[in-house]
Amino acid sequence: MKIALMGIGKIAVDQHIPAINTSPDWDLAATVSRHGKVEEVEAFTDLEKMLAARSDVRVVSLCLPPVPRFAAATAAIQAGRHVMLEKPPGATLSKCYALEALARKHRVSLFATWHSREAAGVAEAKAWLAGKTLRKMTITWKEDVRRWHPGQDWIWQPGGLGVFDPGINALSIVTDILPDPIHVARAVLEVPENCQTPIAASIEFAHPHGAEVHADFDFRKTGEQIWSITAETDQGTLVLSEGGAQLSIDGTKRLSATEQTLTGEYPRLYARMAKLVSHGDIDVDVAPMRHVADAFTLGQRIMVDAFVE
Repeated sequence: MKIALMGIGKIAVDQHIPAINTSPDWDLAATVSRHGKVEEVEAFTDLEKMLAARSDVRVVSLCLPPVPRFAAATAAIQAGRHVMLEKPPGATLSKCYALEALARKHRVSLFATWHSREAAGVAEAKAWLAGKTLRKMTITWKEDVRRWHPGQDWIWQPGGLGVFDPGINALSIVTDILPDPIHVARAVLEVPENCQTPIAASIEFAHPHGAEVHADFDFRKTGEQIWSITAETDQGTLVLSEGGAQLSIDGTKRLSATEQTLTGEYPRLYARMAKLVSHGDIDVDVAPMRHVADAFTLGQRIMVDAFVE
């Protein structure tokens, strides 16, 4: 199937384009971007013009920041195209619900992707946790924003989510692997005095059976980067590290992280999108976003030093 990619930035270049080019399901037929292009692929700077000119393109994959993504997704759906959304699927829950309703109205597929759920260790972690009693879960997601999001000023503006942009990856895993749903009980958000979104967050969750669940997100981590989830149960301890690519149980490694942590995640997302389109299905899970919204609602805000890139 022919697919168009909108937003040719770092994530598109690093992950989406290689995944599409190596997929047996997809042909990258067009791009839409103000600045980026892909060699030997027809380039547009305006989505409406691409939709009008390329009726053969059945699917649009959106790699835009969350705020402008809604308008682009709406235009594509109204033009009868299937849409794939980079995470988070929107700037607000209401916009996600609106897109899902619009997709159902126009009978097209809509896929709200969560790439971290496709990490190598997640499926086995979910299977291992099933039927066990959780006692404690510690979620630690700490990375260097200057390294992973250079020049991305939008991340500090309303709708950009700040540290929750990577933190929502952790939440996407947690909401997938836990047998029982949790909800935010308390949160502390550290917001730079020159930004609108947090640079760090500490969250306590309520678990239906009393397990202690805590998350720490921080954008200021230099040196070794940490993306780990530890689950202590009545039958042992599970650790997902390297963003879910490495799994160990009671200290024994079950999987080893590949040299590129994200290898395999995006190919699996595009394979899933192909199945959704072929079956006319919709997959829009906003559970990770609900936790972020609750943290913003309940969170105590602490002003910290200004962020300077």
